[in-house]
Amino acid sequence: MVKRLTTILISLLVLTLTSGCWDNKELDEYGYVQAVAIDQSEDNRIVITTHFYNPSTKIEMGQAGDPASKGINIVTSGETFFEAIREIPAKFGRKAKWDHMRVILIGEQLARTSNIREVLDFFSRDQEPRGTVLPLIAEQSAAPFLDINPFIEQTIGQQYKRMETSGALYAAKTSKIPLYELAIQMCSPSNTSIIPYLHKTSLDHKPLISGLAVIHDGKMIDILKEKDTEAFMMLTDRYIYGVLEFPCPDETEVPLRKKETLEVLTFNSTLTPIVKNGSVSVGVNIAIEGMIGELRCSHLKNNKDMKLFEQRIITQVEQQVEHATKFLKTKKIDALGIGNQIYRKNPQLWKQLEPQWKDTFAQTQFDINVDVKVLSTGMNSGTIFGTKEK
Repeated sequence: MVKRLTTILISLLVLTLTSGCWDNKELDEYGYVQAVAIDQSEDNRIVITTHFYNPSTKIEMGQAGDPASKGINIVTSGETFFEAIREIPAKFGRKAKWDHMRVILIGEQLARTSNIREVLDFFSRDQEPRGTVLPLIAEQSAAPFLDINPFIEQTIGQQYKRMETSGALYAAKTSKIPLYELAIQMCSPSNTSIIPYLHKTSLDHKPLISGLAVIHDGKMIDILKEKDTEAFMMLTDRYIYGVLEFPCPDETEVPLRKKETLEVLTFNSTLTPIVKNGSVSVGVNIAIEGMIGELRCSHLKNNKDMKLFEQRIITQVEQQVEHATKFLKTKKIDALGIGNQIYRKNPQLWKQLEPQWKDTFAQTQFDINVDVKVLSTGMNSGTIFGTKEK
């Protein structure tokens, strides 16, 4: 009898220790955030447009649902970000869940006038948002970019994420910068970071992620255009795949000048800063391997022709890199992280250079060395399509 009572008591004790449903949360209590747009009102209040995933879309047999119906925008405002998001349940009827957020859009007007460190502080402090979420600077105001229908993804938040990651990987027209990497850049010695730029095309007014917004001391300073962004990707060894365009020889400067292309297959670059007598020079070494994408004016009959062809590519890359470095030097913005490299190698030397670093960087000499190797003509022919070798 005693043994039986003991068994019952132990069983009851075990049952009390097992997990139950005392703290359960039903799915219909939450709204799952896909994207958020942050702007500033005329009276300096934070305006938040939160883009939620809509799982209740009905799909007819044999027909795909309207992608626009997969997203719902809720607009709230407050003197602080936390106040603004606390207003969401009153308007939406659900608590915002930030675990699955894809992108954070910051309006350009806000980024130029306010410290975006303060804007992004919530996402680094709260336990739900992930460090892999992708921040973007949106042209003028961020909210209108969440009213756009996605092209192929189910929500516009997922669409922008795919546009940024694919654009950085295959075209080198922008760079993929997750939130955790942005935090590292912002607290680096050079105090400079870059964020991909979301804007509308002049041709069809569709959204496009290309170029980079340059951030210094928490505020947006300027924008790197596509060509300078491509050079920036080269200089920082972020370039993976892309296409290099270069003009035909002896072409005049006309709008429709002929160009040929090289598809980049492998790319490597290094920056080596050298400090001597208070001045700084940077050795730039770039190695490119690729295959011909288009021929319009070249006839590659022998090794000499190929060397001349490769030299034209080298000249174009050198000019592109020189233009980007000149732009950064003119703006006195060390977006390349030269100061960071000096700090890591010699912290004491950096302490001496830091007070006048902007002026020192503006006088920095970049010694550029580019090596290009064409691996293939694409179809074992060194002539233009449909022409015979001469």
